[in-house]
Amino acid sequence: MLKRLLQNLQEYFSFSQRELRQFFLLLLLMGACIAAPFLFFQEDDAYDPTTDQQLLDSLVVQLDQQAEDAAVARAERYRRKPIKLYRFNPNQLTVAQWQELGLNQYLAQRILNYRAKAGDFKSKAQLQKIYGLPDSLFQLWYPYIQLPDESPGYARNQDRAFSGSFSENRPKTDFPRKRWQLQPFDLNTADTTELKQIRGIGSKLSQRIINFRDKMGGFHSIDQVTEVYGLPPEVADSVRKYAFISEASRVQKINLNTATFDELRAHPYIGYSLARSIVNYRTQHGPYPSVEELRKIKVLKEEQFQKMQPYLVVQ
Repeated sequence: MLKRLLQNLQEYFSFSQRELRQFFLLLLLMGACIAAPFLFFQEDDAYDPTTDQQLLDSLVVQLDQQAEDAAVARAERYRRKPIKLYRFNPNQLTVAQWQELGLNQYLAQRILNYRAKAGDFKSKAQLQKIYGLPDSLFQLWYPYIQLPDESPGYARNQDRAFSGSFSENRPKTDFPRKRWQLQPFDLNTADTTELKQIRGIGSKLSQRIINFRDKMGGFHSIDQVTEVYGLPPEVADSVRKYAFISEASRVQKINLNTATFDELRAHPYIGYSLARSIVNYRTQHGPYPSVEELRKIKVLKEEQFQKMQPYLVVQ
């Protein structure tokens, strides 16, 4: 039977005896290749994610620790050091000593540069004219500065009688000249003119404060002025000293149930991502029953909620 099959194959394909043997050898090799995976296949061990999970957990811990260390270092860098008050002559202090008195390095160097160009300070009033010097800090130093209130030359010029030829015709007045003093102002209604009365605030900074106020809908706390971009800390201290927020100047609030996405994202404390989350939550769960409902949005941090809360309302 097999011999007849081989003969038929040989006649059908016109194989020689040698070619027929090679044909069957090729078939045998093909069968071996097909069967090899099944004969030699060994089942792999089941994947155990424990090791990888432990590695990822350790990396997360390291990253959290690095972030915490960076935050502590940043806070330490910008933390205000306690002010050491003692009697001092501003003509003899170094940069480090000015920093002990509460100035930052930039302002301390500015005072030294001024002294090198204009000479020593002759009076407390001359020191007060240094650009950017916080009024609150100067008032704290005032009793400790070892200089006269006004320079002697200035006092002599004020007391000296006029010796011109028209001394008898010079008009006299019974009203003494009043010393100008900055009056407190409402931060939510102040215009650029009022803001520029603060030492260190010019046209750009005053307009920037107003723009920030308008975007938020008004200030609810004096401390918010420190968030204005580019406003030096010493200038912010002066603003907090002279400005106030009246009960009548209330902030403009956003209705969580009617505000559009564009209205929400325009607020400095909300932004694009958080506005989208607020609208999506409202779409999925219906109107907000209270502002506290926002706490259920997972991406909203507690710090963000505390800043936003005074500007939100549910109606």
